[in-house]
Amino acid sequence: MDLRDLKLFLHLAESRHFGRTARAMHVSPSTLSRQIQRLEEDLGQSLFLRDNRTVTLTEAGESLRLFAQQTLLQYQQLRHAIGQNGPSLSGELRLFCSVTAAYSHLPPILDRFRAEHPLVEIKLTTGDAADAVEKVQSAEADLAISGRPEALPASIDFASLGHISLILIAPALPCPVRSQATEAQPDWAQTPFILPEQGPVRRRIDAWFRRHRIVNPLIYATVGGHEAMVSMVALGCGVALLPDIVLENSPEPVRNRVLVLDNAEPGAPFELGVCVQKKRLNEPLIDAFWQLL
Repeated sequence: MDLRDLKLFLHLAESRHFGRTARAMHVSPSTLSRQIQRLEEDLGQSLFLRDNRTVTLTEAGESLRLFAQQTLLQYQQLRHAIGQNGPSLSGELRLFCSVTAAYSHLPPILDRFRAEHPLVEIKLTTGDAADAVEKVQSAEADLAISGRPEALPASIDFASLGHISLILIAPALPCPVRSQATEAQPDWAQTPFILPEQGPVRRRIDAWFRRHRIVNPLIYATVGGHEAMVSMVALGCGVALLPDIVLENSPEPVRNRVLVLDNAEPGAPFELGVCVQKKRLNEPLIDAFWQLL
C-alpha cells in the first residue's frame, strides 16, 4: 500500500465511478481496477460493492476511506513542516453553505484543500442556500455552495458539484395531512404546503403548482432554509417539496417522522455547485480552492 494507491482509492470512494476516477487520475480503467484489487488483497476485504450502475463502499471501504484521508493529510502537513513543498498559502477563506451542504458536499472538498494548504484558515458560515449567490456578490463570503440560478449573474462563475433530486414528503404519523397526501388521487390544491421563502427550489415548487393547475395553493408557512421544512412536515403541519439530500442528512428522530410520497412527480433534478465572483479568481486562495473543484 502506497500513497498513490490511497489517492486513487480516495478519489474512487468520492466519485463512486471507475471511469470518472480513471480519467481524473490519468490512469487506465484496467490499471485502476488492478490497484483497487491489490488493496483488497492486502487487506483481505472487499472495499467496494459493484454492479452495472453503481459503486458503493463496504464497511471495510469506509474504514479505509477515513484512514486514507488522515494519512494523506498528515503527509501533506509533514511536507509543509519540513519545507519540501515550497512557500505555503496562508490566510483566511470564507465559505458559505447550507447546513445540509456542510454535511453532504463540503467535507471531501475541504479534506483535499486542507491537505494541500494546511495553513489556510477556513471560516464557514451556514444559512439559507437561497442566499448563497447574494453572499458572494456582496463579498460576505469568498465562495458559496448554491443551487444554480436559472439566470446566473454575469459576474458569477459556477462550478458544478452534481445534480440533486427533489422529493415530496409528508408526515409519517397518522394525521389529516398524511391522509390527504396518501390518497390515490390527492387534492393538492387543498393540501397544506411548507415552502421555502426563495431560491431555486421555490421556483421549482411554483412550476410544480402550475403543472398541477393549482392557482391558489394552500400554504401553511414559508420558512428560511430547507432543514426547517423537514421539521414542520414531521410535526404534521403540511407536505414539502425539497432536495433529497436534506432529508438524508436530517437527524434520525426527524427523518423517521416523515415519508417520501411516490404519487407525485417532483420534477427534474437541479444543479448544485460552488459560486464565486469571476473577478476574484486570480486571488491565490480562491484560485487554489477553485482548482480543486
